[in-house]
Amino acid sequence: MDRREFIAASAALAVGTLAGAASDAFAEEPVSQKTTVKEKTMSKKIVVAADPFAVGLKDAVVADLKGKGYEVIDVGARAENPDIPYFESAPVACKYIQDGTCENGILFCGTGMGMSIVANKCKGIRASVVESVFATKMCRTINNSNVLCLGAMIWGEAMALDAVDTFLNTAFTSALPQFADFLKEAAKKVDAFDQKNLK
Repeated sequence: MDRREFIAASAALAVGTLAGAASDAFAEEPVSQKTTVKEKTMSKKIVVAADPFAVGLKDAVVADLKGKGYEVIDVGARAENPDIPYFESAPVACKYIQDGTCENGILFCGTGMGMSIVANKCKGIRASVVESVFATKMCRTINNSNVLCLGAMIWGEAMALDAVDTFLNTAFTSALPQFADFLKEAAKKVDAFDQKNLK
């Protein structure tokens, strides 16, 4: 499958999904891979960071994650220390992913854009700013994103919790198994660019 065929096919599937059509193409692929104790522990560790505009949304997400058994490392603005800007906290959060402490991160600012711009300047980080649960699912399925960026000006609490749950429970290529080979090859090319251009 070439790039044009993938775009045409995935666009058709997206239209069907957004229209509420049932499609086997978006059914979850069974996960049968065995995971080690270390991998399970790492996947339960999430690093988060917010700037001063998004502390409230971040706190709601953190409470929900802790209620589901996640260990949350918060390196951004907090009620007791609210003046940490996005361009300072995003690189700190990304280091936890770079060194293997966490598999995924969730970053919050006014729109999510500032956090994503800074995070994507860090080697090995694939940050996606999204504005819908569908886009959240696709950023994992298509792009294997490891950082989710949410904007407090855009997301209400209930939908944000849904997006975070979708992000953490969608595996790379799982919602588009028929495109798995294409997506994995594309990811390799992106990773090669990352290795070449980022330090």
